[in-house]
Amino acid sequence: MSRDVEYLERLKDSRERIERELSQVIIGQKAVIEGLLISLLSRGHCLLIGVPGLAKTLMISSLARSLKLTFSRIQFTPDLMPSDITGTEIIEEDRTSGRKAFKFVRGPVFANIVLADEINRTPPKTQAALLQAMQEHQVSAGDTTHTLQEPFFVLATQNPIEQEGTYPLPEAQLDRFMFNLWVDYPSVDEERAIVKTTTSAAVGSISPVLGAEEIIALQDLIRRIPVSDHVVSYAVDLARKTRPADPGAPKFVKDWIRWGAGPRAGQYFILGAKARAALEGRPTPDENDVRQMALPVLRHRLVLNFNAEAEGVGAVEIIDKLLHG
Repeated sequence: MSRDVEYLERLKDSRERIERELSQVIIGQKAVIEGLLISLLSRGHCLLIGVPGLAKTLMISSLARSLKLTFSRIQFTPDLMPSDITGTEIIEEDRTSGRKAFKFVRGPVFANIVLADEINRTPPKTQAALLQAMQEHQVSAGDTTHTLQEPFFVLATQNPIEQEGTYPLPEAQLDRFMFNLWVDYPSVDEERAIVKTTTSAAVGSISPVLGAEEIIALQDLIRRIPVSDHVVSYAVDLARKTRPADPGAPKFVKDWIRWGAGPRAGQYFILGAKARAALEGRPTPDENDVRQMALPVLRHRLVLNFNAEAEGVGAVEIIDKLLHG
């Protein structure tokens, strides 16, 4: 237990150092960075939604450098094949014996942090290859299974505009992402600072704060953090209230939602709450930590019906009513 307390103190200090390192190249977006760290510590994956030019790629590659992790970027296009992501087997000749044998050439998914850029621009077959790797943390090629490096963290981006020629992720595949993080426009002061720093000769450098082994140890720590029964009950009740067929669902849920969140929502509420508490140096989460997880966990798990669309009601408004209404 004393070792866990030491880990918590170190994690809080590491978070502050990571934020300082990232602030040299990323201005603002503190909530998004916190969401990325929570998801990484929870062994989850993130879906980032934002218009072009908001430094999503820079943010993710900078995070990888601050964590001393390998990073790869996959630009999803309509002609991308599953083997372009996972890797492929090639025939290789042994020069000494002259014999030929198959050799597996690893794809870009074999990295600690994988940026799946515009995941909705590639067909379902290729999307499924990445999503399987996300779920199983392994890739199958022929009769051989290759284990992915740990920690393994996928960040997929989607552009909320220009939906022409896209392949939206089905709800079952969206459910595999722990968080849906919205990368919004910067404030006026932040935008001024962005323009000033990116048009000067100064170049920010990032020093690594944590390594792969330390992150895996911290991920194990998150699992060991105790949670009181009433916090677990609050998380489960919150997830169940999103289901229109549930007796405890409010009337507005029955009016606006066709399908609510599944059990994964409750799991991610608790894991996210644990990670948030740990990042702040607290030994156990409370109900407020669960509430802070509601928006990123539920935003992509609520399937709205025609009534909600007709009345102009979105998932964000429904989540807000669940928490405060």
